[in-house]
Amino acid sequence: MGSECTWASFLPTGLGCCSRSTRNSKMVSSPVVTKMQAIMQKEMVREFLAEFMSTYVMMVFGLGSVAHMVLGEKFGSYLSVNLGFGFGVTMGVHMAGNISGAHMNAALTFTNCVLGRMSWKKFPVYILGQFLGSFLASATIYCLFYSAIIQFSGGHLTVTGPTATAGIFATYLPEHMTLWRGFLDEVIVTGILQLCLFAITDKENNPALQGTQALVIGILIVVIGLSLGMNTGYAMNPSRDLPPRFFTFIAGWGIQVFRARDWWWVPVVAPLLGAYLGAIVYLVFIGFSIPRRPQILENSMKYEDRRTPVLPKTMANPPTTPTPVSVSPANRPSVRTVPPLSDSIHLEHF
Repeated sequence: MGSECTWASFLPTGLGCCSRSTRNSKMVSSPVVTKMQAIMQKEMVREFLAEFMSTYVMMVFGLGSVAHMVLGEKFGSYLSVNLGFGFGVTMGVHMAGNISGAHMNAALTFTNCVLGRMSWKKFPVYILGQFLGSFLASATIYCLFYSAIIQFSGGHLTVTGPTATAGIFATYLPEHMTLWRGFLDEVIVTGILQLCLFAITDKENNPALQGTQALVIGILIVVIGLSLGMNTGYAMNPSRDLPPRFFTFIAGWGIQVFRARDWWWVPVVAPLLGAYLGAIVYLVFIGFSIPRRPQILENSMKYEDRRTPVLPKTMANPPTTPTPVSVSPANRPSVRTVPPLSDSIHLEHF
């Protein structure tokens, strides 16, 4: 009993080695975990992950609702697609709203950079997160609905026709629309989206109540889809359309996803223009006309008399007897007092 016993001494040699290696790995992994936490807490990394996760969630709900409408007549409808994308946006805003702003849309990110509300150096970080999240969401929906896609299409992945399934992932121009009418439609619809988003979030106007912004934005997406979505599928978002299109290109649908009526570039370019125009319209017609609260600057400048006093000239031979000098009222110098400035300066700030 004099020797000290441990549980490791009763274990086989292999298990004892494993236990020691486990303890050592924990000791080694501690600095690694600390370093990983430091990396994850960097602003750029947090915003990248926030945009990635929020876009992924939005696209999974949105594309899943489209898959139900296309593949199962009893399980989905156009209304369910709008609800899927709308509440997908709501969940995305809840997930990343206080981290990155939950843009989930390259057009909104572009507009914020152009207006100076966000640094351009963050633009590629946001876009990369959005594109990656959208691409992986497309892969997720493809895996979940693979059997249904193959059964519905008969094993032929097509872009057009009665058994086309590419529309589950990206938007395509319908027969009743021309290319440039579709371009104009995307510009207007995205402009309305940006216009309403500014109204919802403008604290100086009549914003959504605190805690309800995510729900109100989701309802906005539903309303846009129900009222303006028939012509082009209301992409309004390069991050929603381009990454899924790339996925279908490599997943078996082929180059036709880019050649079909030469539509692929419109959901990329038109939303950028539309979001910028919508922001300008709001700022010109609404934002600039709202009376802004004046801000008071603390520790403002106080009046200081910086006049240099005029010293009397020194004379080499001063008189022994002072000579009285009389000054008439007409020749008396006038002294004008300068009123002090107020302690605070009011600035109108927009």
